[in-house]
Amino acid sequence: MDKKAAVIGTGSWGTALAIVLADNGYNVEMWGRSEEAVKEINESHTNEKYLKGCRLPDNITAASNLQDVIGGTNTIVLAVPTKAIRQVLDDIQKVQSEPITIVHVSKGIEPDSLLRISQIIEQAMEPENLKDIVVLSGPSHAEEVSLRHPTTVVASSGNLEAAVKVQNMFMNNQFRVYTNTDMVGVEIGGALKNIIALAAGVGDGLGYGDNAKAALITRGLVEISRLGVKMGANPLTFSGLSGIGDLIVTCTSVHSRNWRAGNMLGKGMNLDEVLDNMGMVVEGVRTTKAAKQLAAEYGVSMPITDALYDILFNGVDAREAVDQLMQRNKTHEMEDLVVLLGDALEEE
Repeated sequence: MDKKAAVIGTGSWGTALAIVLADNGYNVEMWGRSEEAVKEINESHTNEKYLKGCRLPDNITAASNLQDVIGGTNTIVLAVPTKAIRQVLDDIQKVQSEPITIVHVSKGIEPDSLLRISQIIEQAMEPENLKDIVVLSGPSHAEEVSLRHPTTVVASSGNLEAAVKVQNMFMNNQFRVYTNTDMVGVEIGGALKNIIALAAGVGDGLGYGDNAKAALITRGLVEISRLGVKMGANPLTFSGLSGIGDLIVTCTSVHSRNWRAGNMLGKGMNLDEVLDNMGMVVEGVRTTKAAKQLAAEYGVSMPITDALYDILFNGVDAREAVDQLMQRNKTHEMEDLVVLLGDALEEE
């Protein structure tokens, strides 16, 4: 029987992953709400809104009927924005016929509930409808994946067998997949790096240089690790692909929508103007709210997140926010590393 793969979502990342699966011999069916996008994928084999100039393999099709898309496969790739996940999962459960493994590829934290995406899935799905959850994350711009440029990511699950299954689905000569059982670390790294990328864009928009960006990435990683370890993550995860790897690529590339949004903020636009101009979801905005709430809940210092929150939601001038960051009380760099190590040892 022909191999079938289902991708839920017709955005840039879902489309790029559909290309990887198609290259690996799967007949890929994508689900989208937009009839226009579905028609374009089926008739023109393109998705110009999200991946300009990219021709999709013939073994990728699309449909707006969820039952048609998920029928015949027990593993689906969930590639929709964080805010849409609950509704999509509710729709899936109405039409699925067997327990499914969900491979989620979004990077965010739900404000107010403060749940990671795997936790949202666990909460939203009936137990009898869910087999396993795997998160696929790492430094991976959709534009480059669609061009078959070398890319490495991580498949993470509490069930290593499920992670290996996903590794085997996606692995090829251009797309290398590692496994990791630390879902907390992988999800936190993937979500919080968007905050630091927004801040990096702000710095570039203000005209600051490489020194500032290197400092921001380095201290941003400390901030991500500090919260992640408190939440139960393995600190070593943050030195891997879903930690420092994803952080570097998202903070330094014009492909990054979070960097682009921050860049506009640094050049003087307000948040509403930026989001109107982007025309796409900027996950880092919602995640900044959630991270500030989590920092308060866990008693963790996150000064970069605090500064970005003030820029986004309190109307603080970007240059003033940076000045406040630079004028904080002096401290010793190793203190943070000792605290991180101590927290990790306590968890053991």
